Amino acid sequence: MAKQKILIVDDEEDILELLQYNLTREGFVVISSMSGEDAIKKAIAETPDLIFLDLMLPGIDGLDVARRLKGNEKTLDIPIIMLTAKGEESDIVIGLELGADDYITKPFSPRIVVARLKAVLRRRERLQSNNKEIIRIHDLTIHKGMRNVFINNEPVELTYSQFQILSYLAARPGWVFTRTQIVDAIRGDDYPVTDRSVDTQIVGLRKKLGDCDHYIETVRGVGYKFKEIV
Repeated sequence: MAKQKILIVDDEEDILELLQYNLTREGFVVISSMSGEDAIKKAIAETPDLIFLDLMLPGIDGLDVARRLKGNEKTLDIPIIMLTAKGEESDIVIGLELGADDYITKPFSPRIVVARLKAVLRRRERLQSNNKEIIRIHDLTIHKGMRNVFINNEPVELTYSQFQILSYLAARPGWVFTRTQIVDAIRGDDYPVTDRSVDTQIVGLRKKLGDCDHYIETVRGVGYKFKEIV
């Protein structure tokens, strides 16, 4: 089986060396880049399985790199984990809205980096291999085609927007979504969905989910995610 290829984009040599050492030990093939322009070229030429992308880069910054990669047919499906300094909350939100899959703040533990990398790759594999018409997560079942939700085989009555939010989040467990992303994905006729009303919808959805309410987690300052359950 071919080794998975990881592209690391960061202008700090010590960060590159640290990540390259730890990822190589885990069996990954590692490619590195120290500028946005070079990162885009290597991403297109090498088509890595995942990209670690620092937001603070010389020349084209990380957000512009993410925007260009997600706008290119050859690279749009490559997962991106952003590397950010503390206090860059607004940039994290923008990056997630551009299509980044996760973020890690500096300084970081190499073990955490490896764990997050593997989690993102697992989620991508599940999305590619599973038919998401029916989502089953322990005692929760979501039938997207019939628009039904069951908990312990008991039906749960949801509004259109509540169902859209639940199925949208549950199809990508572990992924963090901003309120804006949720608004764009679930606009419905039964409720005027806005950034603020997403919070109201989540409150109502959690109440109806009862003992499964903990599946939907709040990511402070960013948005929401569906808990990744093993």
